[in-house]
Amino acid sequence: MRALILLGLVGLAAQLVDGSLGMAYGVTSTTLLLAIGTNAAAASATVHLAEIGTTLASGISHWRFGNVDWKVVAKIGIPGAVGAFAGATFLSSLSTELAAPVMSLILLALGVYILIRFTAFGLPRGNLGKPLRRRFLAPLGLLAGFVDATGGGGWGPVGTPAILASGRLAPRKVIGSIDASEFLVAIAASIGFFVGIGSENINFSWVAVLLLGGVIAAPIAAWLVRHIPPRILGSAVGGVIVLTNVRTLLRSDWIDASSGVQTVAYIVIAVIWVAAIVYSVREYRRDKASESVEAVENELRRRTGTEEETASA
Repeated sequence: MRALILLGLVGLAAQLVDGSLGMAYGVTSTTLLLAIGTNAAAASATVHLAEIGTTLASGISHWRFGNVDWKVVAKIGIPGAVGAFAGATFLSSLSTELAAPVMSLILLALGVYILIRFTAFGLPRGNLGKPLRRRFLAPLGLLAGFVDATGGGGWGPVGTPAILASGRLAPRKVIGSIDASEFLVAIAASIGFFVGIGSENINFSWVAVLLLGGVIAAPIAAWLVRHIPPRILGSAVGGVIVLTNVRTLLRSDWIDASSGVQTVAYIVIAVIWVAAIVYSVREYRRDKASESVEAVENELRRRTGTEEETASA
């Protein structure tokens, strides 16, 4: 019962992050399942089954708050589903001993990317309103879907930053569209896992509690997406993912590090992680201060211009 409650809370927290940041539900949930000993294919299958419900709830919530561009959903979601099915069948064919460290490596790479991307750069803005071409979204969806299924997460970490980096879609619409299109990816990946490993290795009670936590959090996250600083959240989530998957790799047969080496690695990662969060908070506050100063200057210019027009009249 304690494990089920924990999974439910993880599902809730992961969906809050995913719905606010456009990523990390699958990566966060799969990381936990691997940490408690679930084999790689079953962990990814469990998360993707839960995501069928959570992504549907999240997509509807984002749509209700006006955060979805349906053209982007169609252009990236269908190729993403193809990539997810291919990734699921590929992961199902790997042995458990090989799949666990392979997945941890993928998750670690995604965690490092999230940590660096959001700590160093935040959310890029610019070129808003320019169309997103199918020749960009289709290959992106195919790659993100494959990584998502093989890594137990990756649709958001691959798709969201890539679209944000283009600067052509408002951040809230990027997040909403990625979350909505993930529904197609989750269905395709789940079908691929059923074909590859069947249903006997999937714990459906775990699916249910992850789903419940995610569905509860989905509408809250869709509302919070306009209020939570994504830069700070990205740094925090990236650190969690890095730390957890380094732990898995250090204890794997590939490395089998001594307890002393593990301790040093954890301390180094923790220091970097804390420093990243502190830096993100500082940069966020500085950006907000700059925006406030700019707003005041624009208001003064507007008033000065109005006074000059009145005087000349």
